[in-house]
Amino acid sequence: MVFFRRRFLYAILPAISAAGVLAFAQTKAAPTVASARAFLDRAEAELLKLSILGARAEWVDETYITDDTDLLTAAENDRLIARTTELVDQTKTFAGLPLPADLKRKILLMKLSLTMPAPHNAKLREDLTQVASSLNGSYGKGKYCPDSATKPDACLGIDDLDEQMAKSRNPKELAAMWAGWHKVGAPMRDRYSKFVELSNQGAREIGFADTGVLWRSGYDMTPEQFSAELERLWVQVEPLYKELHAYVRHKLVAKYGADADRKDGMIPADLLGNMWAQEWGNVYDIVAPPAAPATYDIGDILKERKTTARQVVEFGENFFKSLGFQSLPDTFWQRSMITRPADRDVVCHASAWDVDFDQDVRLKLCIHGTTDDFITVHHELGHIYYDLSYRKQPFSFRGGANDGFHEAIGDSIALSVTPEYLKQIGLIQQIPPASADLPILLRTALDKIAFLPFGLLIDKWRWEVFSGQVKPADYNKAWWTLREKYQGVAPPVDRTEADFDPGAKYHIPANTPYARYFLARIYQFQFYRAMCRAAGYTGPLNRCTFYGSKAAGDKMKAMLEAGASRPWQDTLKLMTGEDHVDASAMVEYFQPLLTWLKQQNAASNDKPGWTVAADPLKAR
Repeated sequence: MVFFRRRFLYAILPAISAAGVLAFAQTKAAPTVASARAFLDRAEAELLKLSILGARAEWVDETYITDDTDLLTAAENDRLIARTTELVDQTKTFAGLPLPADLKRKILLMKLSLTMPAPHNAKLREDLTQVASSLNGSYGKGKYCPDSATKPDACLGIDDLDEQMAKSRNPKELAAMWAGWHKVGAPMRDRYSKFVELSNQGAREIGFADTGVLWRSGYDMTPEQFSAELERLWVQVEPLYKELHAYVRHKLVAKYGADADRKDGMIPADLLGNMWAQEWGNVYDIVAPPAAPATYDIGDILKERKTTARQVVEFGENFFKSLGFQSLPDTFWQRSMITRPADRDVVCHASAWDVDFDQDVRLKLCIHGTTDDFITVHHELGHIYYDLSYRKQPFSFRGGANDGFHEAIGDSIALSVTPEYLKQIGLIQQIPPASADLPILLRTALDKIAFLPFGLLIDKWRWEVFSGQVKPADYNKAWWTLREKYQGVAPPVDRTEADFDPGAKYHIPANTPYARYFLARIYQFQFYRAMCRAAGYTGPLNRCTFYGSKAAGDKMKAMLEAGASRPWQDTLKLMTGEDHVDASAMVEYFQPLLTWLKQQNAASNDKPGWTVAADPLKAR
């Protein structure tokens, strides 16, 4: 559960006495720039120690889920929230001073570190941290027990369901798994409503209209500008998505007939190979171009070679080392969790951890040796190498230029997992011909392009909930209204307001802001194009790998080492030479596929788009 941005993760015991800092802030002497700097130095030292202990508690809670570890984590989070809130209040002492840019930024980042702001009242703050911890625990312990199950061990957690949904081609089985897992959300509904109420109260007490406004204030622009920026980017990429949606819809109807065919043109959410229909790569076998040249499956290659979980991670590490980065610390291998333990409940959702904000970095995921695992490892190691790169910055600046940057680094590396790269590292012997580019682009688009509307709507739903635009009585209706509008997907079975389908997605009970993932899909192509250019590559963008390029590595290092020390626009310019986010690199990458999709849709008379249903909770 990520309650705070990485630069101020979790909660703990003060490094210096709270009374001492409070006395400092309440001194009768007139505040000065020097006293502001001294205060922030003390605050940073305290928050660093608090964050380290909190991260340790959180690690245990996610890798050994019990009621006790839930409660211990809630207590640690309560301490950090309380102390950070106190320190934010004390910064008001310096509100009238003309502070240098670095001190202003530190104060702002301290406020924004509270992705779960809490009320000043100790009882209400404790209520908030406990309900938040229980939501995360409910997700981690969630199971789907098929009607045919006669033993408890026949029940399935989300990682097992992910595997089965990726492989099953039985529509009744898929619908049952989808409905079974989504039951995990229903018991969260009332707790989530309480969580929203308490978090909003905390946001108002530190000067924000609601928690959603606080989240949108972390992008070096106004919340309104940020919302508009996301819509601008969506307009750039929406044509790609709609053409892909139409093509996939046609192929699913050909495969499943009436189970996939809806008059409104939407796709049932259970037929796309993923519990949330957020990425569609698992149905590539259904939508692959006819007579496509033979290509490869990384997962099959890994399994054939009996590749261990550690070896999968080492592939990612070696990519970063080829760019000039250091080896991972020995403690990374000693303390990471990269396979599912057999004896306890854990949160298998992949995540990267910066436990001590120095070199105690860890990876947590349950590797099964799939293609997705191979890509996910590259993504998560992007977080790890970002953490290691900015560790010499002041504590306030040990974070990404914005949270989207943190998500994009590893994905820009993963884009470089091309046939040329796979041949260089010995996973394939022959590079497929240029005629195989379209199948590879399609497979990539099924994840990268298909994800975009989902990445956008998660926080749009939460912002509407936090603002009060959506009331608890309409949680599920609002969720499916957005999913229909942006994704063109619909529930496979009828839903009601007794359900709470947002709770079946990890990032909702874990309170992890999600706009970062939408941004990361855009940023990664900008980063990738910039590093390809630095490596001297001039061919079609989708064929570039910058593996082994120290020049590309130098570009990346400059951006990573800056951390959060300056506005993201300035940091973006270090890497790309551009000071604004732009989806043109993504469009350039997929242009050959877009042309082909238009031809396919025209030939099958499938017009892109869909009609939004009058009742979004109805399956058909």
